[in-house]
Amino acid sequence: MRFDILGPVRARYGDREVPLGPGKQRAVLAALLLNANRPVSTRQIVDTVWGDDPPENGQNVVQKYVAGLRRVLEPDRSPRAPGQMITLTDAGYVLTVAPGCLDADVFAEQLRRADAARVDGRTGEAAATLREALTLWRADALAGLSGPVFDSARDRLTERRAAALEAWAEAELELGHPDRLVPDLVRLVAEFPLRERLRYLLMLALCRCGRPAEALAAYRDARAFLADEFGVEPSEQLQDLHLRVLRSDPALVAGAADNGHRADNGHRADAAMPTATAVAAPPPTVPLPPPPPGPPDPARRRAWSRWLPLAVAGIVPIASCGLLSWAVIGYYAIRRHSVWLGLAAAGYLGAALAAMVLVPTDPEVTTLRGDVAVAALLAICAGCAAHGVVLQLRGPTDAARPDAAVPEAIARRVRREQARGLAYHHPAIARELGIGRPDVPGTFDDGGLVDLNAAPEHVLATVPGIDLRLASWIAADRTAAGGYDAVDDLVGRGVLPAPLPEALRDALVVIRDARG
Repeated sequence: MRFDILGPVRARYGDREVPLGPGKQRAVLAALLLNANRPVSTRQIVDTVWGDDPPENGQNVVQKYVAGLRRVLEPDRSPRAPGQMITLTDAGYVLTVAPGCLDADVFAEQLRRADAARVDGRTGEAAATLREALTLWRADALAGLSGPVFDSARDRLTERRAAALEAWAEAELELGHPDRLVPDLVRLVAEFPLRERLRYLLMLALCRCGRPAEALAAYRDARAFLADEFGVEPSEQLQDLHLRVLRSDPALVAGAADNGHRADNGHRADAAMPTATAVAAPPPTVPLPPPPPGPPDPARRRAWSRWLPLAVAGIVPIASCGLLSWAVIGYYAIRRHSVWLGLAAAGYLGAALAAMVLVPTDPEVTTLRGDVAVAALLAICAGCAAHGVVLQLRGPTDAARPDAAVPEAIARRVRREQARGLAYHHPAIARELGIGRPDVPGTFDDGGLVDLNAAPEHVLATVPGIDLRLASWIAADRTAAGGYDAVDDLVGRGVLPAPLPEALRDALVVIRDARG
């Protein structure tokens, strides 16, 4: 029996697909497959499949779906015979999956083989192994299943696929196949727009194909995307490659310095262009042309977006003779979710209506009441204009402005994802850079990750959701049973109950074979 989760969940006998029944039954199978060969409690299955909306009698419902899975997975078993594939233990249900019968495990094993081949200099074998591994993906992992546990597993598997795609593209470049690689990289950049390594490889492949102008256009696209979406500039590696393209660096064409982070392992990539092309004159000494125009300066855009509301806040009350003063303050009340500003807006509206009532109907008649009404309107104009200008100049506090920390939060997440990719693909380099070790000096900004395998107890205790007692338990467990292969092993080994909080998944990283 073979199982697939790199796409819609399915089970197969040879080439024949086994009908898995209703959607919830398929989801129960997925929950067991995510913990293959490990016990899964009924409570854990309910939390995984139903989340915040569990059935009234969850244990009976799970038993019903497990019985249905036993019927379709073991059709020759008699009704009273114990299940051989899904067994019940004191700790929960165990789905027994033979080695090599779960596509996610096969994918992970092929990635390890490809890593070993690249380290040994067998680039062609590594590329072929990665191509074979990537064919296992039929769609999004666990397609059609929703919920925090499934979403987290899907994100983790997608991260592994993206890292494998990057490794495959690097191997193909080393083999000298940039022309065949460009269309795939264009598609992958659109699929994973946040992965700057793919953009780097696309620029490099275009240069090796003799298309430097398109490489510069790819950089402009990357810079515009990052500036518009997050207000940040491309990474230092991408900017350095951009400068080398502008300088017509012959090493880019020859492939002598193609791999931006290649380890010194005694072998170098095959050149993608004839060697004669590499024996070029040194870089030109004429002044470089100015860099291509990028997106508008974010600081200039911020200044424009600041002064325009300031002018509106001061002009609208005066231009409307105070009648629209309440609308200006009401806008700020809604924007900042402020009850006090809402009351102030109501006050301005009431004062404007009262002043309009006092205005005489005959404009030629001058009365004290009319003078008071005009004075009130002028006061409302001046007061609201000053109020609106002050509100715009001061701006909301960070606590009152929900999006104040969004750019930094997004940048932090991007740094964490970059660090996770490096930790998964190059664990030795990640350890040297100190990823996941805030307790040791390091030069790589990993966004505050903590290595589950190497961080000492007092550092683990700083992670949200882990106190000092739990940190000591984790340290004792990894000493006794060995390091963790994934953050989800905290649940598999019984250290934490399921589902694992998202705060832990976001803050923890696992570097293979790392030890504190």
